[in-house]
Amino acid sequence: MAGAPEKDPISGLYTTGHEWDGIAELNTPLPRWWMYVFYATVIWAVGYWIVYPSFPVGKEFLPGIWEYSSRREVEADLVAAHAAHQKERSAIAAGSVDEIYANPPLRAYAIAGGGVLFKDNCAGCHQSGGAGAVGYPTLADDEWIWGGTLADIQQTLLHGIRYDRDPETRQSQMLAFGDILSTDEIKQVAAYVKDMSNGKVVAGPGQTIYTENCAACHSSDGANPVSDGNPAMGAPPLGNRVWLYAGPGKEMTMERLQAQIAKPKHGVMPAWSGRLKDEDIKMLTVYVHSLGGGQ
Repeated sequence: MAGAPEKDPISGLYTTGHEWDGIAELNTPLPRWWMYVFYATVIWAVGYWIVYPSFPVGKEFLPGIWEYSSRREVEADLVAAHAAHQKERSAIAAGSVDEIYANPPLRAYAIAGGGVLFKDNCAGCHQSGGAGAVGYPTLADDEWIWGGTLADIQQTLLHGIRYDRDPETRQSQMLAFGDILSTDEIKQVAAYVKDMSNGKVVAGPGQTIYTENCAACHSSDGANPVSDGNPAMGAPPLGNRVWLYAGPGKEMTMERLQAQIAKPKHGVMPAWSGRLKDEDIKMLTVYVHSLGGGQ
């Protein structure tokens, strides 16, 4: 409750007049040093408002007597950075990816720059270092759906995969065999593909179904019954244990394999031409090629 301020007999200070459960609140003044620091910060703030940009005025703001701009400072730093790298970037812009790769100092520069570009633009899907994820190919091995030469990688980066906005994009569509084969036939061919991924070719109905429906795209025949893929069509090899829709290093379950045969998923990668500069795409090409050794 509140009452009239009175002098405390012990401390000699006046109270605020507030009291709780017999305990009075003293009206203790702030230390002088604290007040001096507070006044100094007020003066400093006023000076800061005068010297640096501060309050908004309409669509603009008070520029301050120094007219400092962090945007101009960053722009100046970028200009200086580009100037420092102009020699290498000009050489990359003028050369082909094969010429860049054949020049060790320029290749090292391209790999370093491509690594930065990869983190900014590609790692969100392909993960750091190209580790891959479910539905996103691993780039840190030497298994390539569309080919792993420098030219192949550059083409993929320039025009994307199934990216309808680019007329030169890479296209492929796997048939939905759920509309063509029976459930039992899908199970049989899935079992055959699973065995084939482990290096075994098991004669039987699954092999017959595979030969009649799958071998033309996934490149296998009587002479080479284990699928090694067809990069020209974007048909991955099925004779290894790399599964796009199982995840890096994980085994494909029969349920997922049957689902992919019956109603396949088709990923989309955007085209980077028009988004990145030509020399940036070349650096990315060399960097991605270096992750798994390339072809």
